[in-house]
Amino acid sequence: MDAFSSFFGSQSSTRNRWGYDSLKSFGQISPIVQAHLKQVYLSLCCALIASAAGAYLHLLWNIGGLLTTFACMGSMIWLLSTPHHQEQQKRVALLMATALFEGASVGPLIDLAIEIDPSILVSAFVGTAVAFGCFSLAAMLARRREYLYLGGLLSSGLSILLWLHFASAIFGGSAAIFKFELYFGLLVFVGFTVVDTQDIIEKAHRGDLDYVNHALLLFTDFVAVFVRILTIMLKNSVDKSEKKKKRRD
Repeated sequence: MDAFSSFFGSQSSTRNRWGYDSLKSFGQISPIVQAHLKQVYLSLCCALIASAAGAYLHLLWNIGGLLTTFACMGSMIWLLSTPHHQEQQKRVALLMATALFEGASVGPLIDLAIEIDPSILVSAFVGTAVAFGCFSLAAMLARRREYLYLGGLLSSGLSILLWLHFASAIFGGSAAIFKFELYFGLLVFVGFTVVDTQDIIEKAHRGDLDYVNHALLLFTDFVAVFVRILTIMLKNSVDKSEKKKKRRD
């Protein structure tokens, strides 16, 4: 009995210590890195606002498509090829341009969600923000480099998704493959949120304080998760409406 009581007592004390102390403690993150993370997430918020503006421009003028996708890729390559120790204002402007074109490219999907049910769009964004925030916080509270080993597995998963998408484009895809790509892709990019957050922290500890590139990395993760959550919710909504029609008929 003493052994059991001491065991459960130690477990409860560990849980309490984790719940109250670790959630407000960033002892493993130095003040310089904490200041860097504030810059990263502030830049990420600005990029999301720019992306929302791009989606709104698509709703007004129907500009989203292949052209904005190429413009997004071009501005992203331009940003990554610009040295981070100079022309910082230019790099921030390129980040905002990348986000703007990305939002316009996602605009057709957002337009479809508004036509079907506007509440789906709000739910998808809130769900993405909550998931992104929770997994980012988990990565910050975990021990340094604890989840970096997942990077190889996630890269393999990403390559599987690319090959599946390539094969579907050539040979044609089925509904099962499309569903697998959605859910497996969501799992992969949620994992990238954790790995990329820890990678940013580790790079900052080594002196890499390029908050623009780091914000771009998290922005691509956020958009990838948002698109998949929104697509899953739209598909479920359409399936429910079709089932209701069949029942009525």
